[in-house]
Amino acid sequence: MDIDLVTNILYAMIMTGTPLLLVALGEMVCEKSGVLNLGQEGMMLMGAVAGFIAMYHTDNHFIGFIAAILVGIAMSLLFAFIALNLNANQVAAGLALTIFGTGLSAFLGNDYEGKQIAVLPSLSIDALQSIPLIGKPLFGQNAIVYLSWILVIVVYLFFRYHRQGLSVRAVGEDPSVASNLGLPVMFIRYLSVIFGGAMAGLAGGYLSIAYTPMWTEGMVSGKGWIALTLVVFASWRIERIILGAYLFGFASIMHLVAQGLNWDVSSNLLAMMPYVATLVVLVMLSRDKQRLKLFEPMALGKPWHRSS
Repeated sequence: MDIDLVTNILYAMIMTGTPLLLVALGEMVCEKSGVLNLGQEGMMLMGAVAGFIAMYHTDNHFIGFIAAILVGIAMSLLFAFIALNLNANQVAAGLALTIFGTGLSAFLGNDYEGKQIAVLPSLSIDALQSIPLIGKPLFGQNAIVYLSWILVIVVYLFFRYHRQGLSVRAVGEDPSVASNLGLPVMFIRYLSVIFGGAMAGLAGGYLSIAYTPMWTEGMVSGKGWIALTLVVFASWRIERIILGAYLFGFASIMHLVAQGLNWDVSSNLLAMMPYVATLVVLVMLSRDKQRLKLFEPMALGKPWHRSS
């Protein structure tokens, strides 16, 4: 196989897996605190349309990403109020958030369909980018890809070595015990949900500003749902999330790989691979529920109030 083709595949795999990595990382932190937010798809769409609109009118990538993050946070606060303060069913609240975000993003982005913006430039390091095979994939990416790697390291160190990381895990295991120990359960859960919303908004902004610099209705194409599966697939472990994100990213570009290798396979069939992989992972996970329970936060998805 041509080394240039392999290099381009690795480069595209990382670019395609980055939004999955961002939103899965945020959802993992959210679930570690015991909150299940199924609204990732809606938050990503809102982040995508908000980031694109801000970038279109200001021609500033930084402002575009800030707008995407802020809208993601706003959506997560809406979910947190409904699910945490009102003790609504978290699954229903998350699904409602996705439906709301899908409809609102389509309405807000209606006048921006087909418009284009300047793509986010790569932060190329020429001396390192010339390294065979790994140079371009590792040293020719844009700022958001590098930011995702930094966030992975920060979150990993936070949960492994920081006292507050232990507090988040304690709240996710048993909020009543954590509250009796003096931990601010609602505050910790709110911060975790906000972080998840910020990551979902950033992932959406990445799609419309950096990956495909345009807005198209429904452009997230199920990546929010794939990220939810990815968190479970990774058993709520950060080191597995980055591996899983890039594996799903590779599945997403299989139709491009087939074209490069001149495979006589329908591109539409290969475009289904990420969703087929998601279904396969779900079936595999459902067969070993006992092992899954070993890593799942015990209070995940269960409502809690101080009076309880």
